[in-house]
Amino acid sequence: MSNSIQGKIIVITGASSGLGEATACHLSQQGALLVLGARRLDRIQALAARLTEGGGQALAVQTDVTDSHQVKHLVDTAIEHHGRVDVMINNAGLMPHSPLDRLKIADWDRMIDVNIKGVLYGIAAALPHMQKQNAGHIINVSSVAGHKVRPGSAVYAATKHAVRVISEGLRQEVKAYHIRTTIISPGAVATELPNSITEPDIAESVRKLYQIAIPADAFAQAVAYAISQPADVDINEILFRPTRQEI
Repeated sequence: MSNSIQGKIIVITGASSGLGEATACHLSQQGALLVLGARRLDRIQALAARLTEGGGQALAVQTDVTDSHQVKHLVDTAIEHHGRVDVMINNAGLMPHSPLDRLKIADWDRMIDVNIKGVLYGIAAALPHMQKQNAGHIINVSSVAGHKVRPGSAVYAATKHAVRVISEGLRQEVKAYHIRTTIISPGAVATELPNSITEPDIAESVRKLYQIAIPADAFAQAVAYAISQPADVDINEILFRPTRQEI
């Protein structure tokens, strides 16, 4: 079977660590040409250098997904260097859980800006190019929390449910352009995500849950599965958890 990832131009946000970094490494091994975006420029530059030294091709672009102009610049960089964008992975996200009555309004705003607006800005940056190409694939990262809300996770769950709603609306709207859409909803995966929790007691509770976390490469494998399907197969949603995770 031919490798349908080989040679694809793939843009990844939140690529400096966790899910994004693992996905970049895995896709590079499959022959993808990567354009990596993240706020921490030193981290993505180091990652791009490591992938290039390993025989891959990767560009690093400092990107804050809360700024639509920066996200557009990230995708435009892919167009400038490669002439197209085949896959847009809207991965950047954060998870500062807290009960609503603690009124962590700044955390709510950050989640809305990164988890919802960041995805919308990624769609806005990539979609016109994919429509012109009459092809493409947009992968948006939701969460198990986008399917089930728990105490302390109301706003985070709302943002991740919004990702699923936006993605389903997008799926229905882009059929005429042969664009594929995928939602990937991970459970407890070993990343820096719990580090964004600002409430010590909530952070401790999440750390206990994450004792069963699976490696970020599990997410990378799910991404590769969705991308590598034949062009007439559209994997619309993947929901996965550690085998031991109950909720």
